[in-house]
Amino acid sequence: MTSQGTDKTPARRGLMLILSSPSGAGKSTLSRLLLEREPDMAMSVSVTTRPPRPGEVDGEHYHFITREEFEKLRDEGGLLEWAEVFGNFYGSPRAPVEKALAEGRDVLFDVDWQGAQQITQATGEDDIVRVFIMPPSAEELHDRLRRRAQDPEEVIARRMAQAASEISHWPEYDYVIINDDLQKADEELASIVRAERLKRHRRTGLHNFVRAMTAKL
Repeated sequence: MTSQGTDKTPARRGLMLILSSPSGAGKSTLSRLLLEREPDMAMSVSVTTRPPRPGEVDGEHYHFITREEFEKLRDEGGLLEWAEVFGNFYGSPRAPVEKALAEGRDVLFDVDWQGAQQITQATGEDDIVRVFIMPPSAEELHDRLRRRAQDPEEVIARRMAQAASEISHWPEYDYVIINDDLQKADEELASIVRAERLKRHRRTGLHNFVRAMTAKL
């Protein structure tokens, strides 16, 4: 749906959907399923100063830029959120997000609680929908991390300790999905998106829609 709308569908402003979770809770899978379900929804592509890894495509996985370019973008307010990780900078560019919202397109963010806080501070809450993906139990989270077979036990232990800190921020989110069943969690996330799109303040064309209709009554 674009910002112009149609005679029967009022125009609306896009929303910023923020998904956060501890590692292993299923956020990446739910993001992929949502983007498959909603082809008009855009994934926010971060900028980074680190070099591309094998198979990574500039503009698809990340926008790869120099440190000087990053600092200029950050200092001029061109980032909604940013962080330094192991000496490399990462951030979410503001301009493509604002363009998408004005066109009535939704943007998906895969960020941690700190990123969610920064985005909220940078934009206010009108355009934002925050969803925290919760594992069903500590035991299940540990099992999921082990089933990945990607990390040694000491790394898994570190991720579990980090999960406790991340989960403590759940009250800062608008919705919490407990991912005990992937299909159910997917349906719940889709329901949140559908309901949030109908919020009155996002339906920018509703006033003209109602005025045109009542003029014919």
